[in-house]
Amino acid sequence: MHYQELWHNLVWPLVRLCFFISLGVFIGNFIEALNWTRFIARLAYPLIKFAHLKEISGASFSVAFFSGVTANTMLAESYEQGRLSKKELILSNLFNALPTYFLHLPTTFFIIAPLIKKAAIPYFFLTISSAFLRTFFIVFLARLLLPVPEKSGRSYTLPDEAGFNLKEIALKTWKRFGKRMRKILSFTVPIYVLVFFLHRLGAFQYLEKIVADYITILSWLPPQALSIVALQLAAEFTAGLAAAGALLDSGSLMIKEVILALIVGNILSSPMRALRHQFPYYAGIYKPALALRLILYNQGLRIGSLMLMALSYWYFA
Repeated sequence: MHYQELWHNLVWPLVRLCFFISLGVFIGNFIEALNWTRFIARLAYPLIKFAHLKEISGASFSVAFFSGVTANTMLAESYEQGRLSKKELILSNLFNALPTYFLHLPTTFFIIAPLIKKAAIPYFFLTISSAFLRTFFIVFLARLLLPVPEKSGRSYTLPDEAGFNLKEIALKTWKRFGKRMRKILSFTVPIYVLVFFLHRLGAFQYLEKIVADYITILSWLPPQALSIVALQLAAEFTAGLAAAGALLDSGSLMIKEVILALIVGNILSSPMRALRHQFPYYAGIYKPALALRLILYNQGLRIGSLMLMALSYWYFA
């Protein structure tokens, strides 16, 4: 391979990709530092009232846009004090999945968009639709299962706003930016290079033969797409994104195939990742048995909604 070909097909696309990721992550962190989720949190009250949830559930939902640990602590304390039943606790915890999704949405979007480009919009549409589907399902389920609370007035408030201090926001943004970029680039650069050379060496053609002979469950996915799923299982979501970006750039996969592979990888990898990352702090807030139960309920609902959206996309797209 000539140096000029290597520059045009690998080095320059990778440099350009890293630049746009860096720019996007910085913008996303800046938006997060502005507490952009505050206005969404204010919309919670009509849903809380319709779902027959108590004020503490509404307060926890609003606080979850800023801190998941604080939100769960509020629910756990209310449950221990007898102000929430176990049924109300579980439904309130499941209801808090939407704020968790939106908490880091800007940065997540600006990481994904440069990597998978045109595939980013439909991918985000599917995942956001999945999050709203879970929320509305819980709202209607809670309305069916819970009685109307005695007190329905809103007495909870959002966390105090710190005010618009540009210097403080800039320092916070830069600190988060450096931490996230180190992690992102440590996955993106080596995986992008690896996928490029594997594609040139014909590794995916070999994988296609293996898939045809031994793997039937995911046989509807192209063999190249299985590398995206495998990297999400073995490493993390950023690794799968890096592979997806490289395969899209090389023309090995179409947009629809990349989106479905990312969703499948998300479905398969998220339960173990949730146990690894969520269970330690959940078990510190709730009793271990209840913590495990809440995680399983959350993951089951999440997987179900993602599968429904993926099937809809596969069928209608």
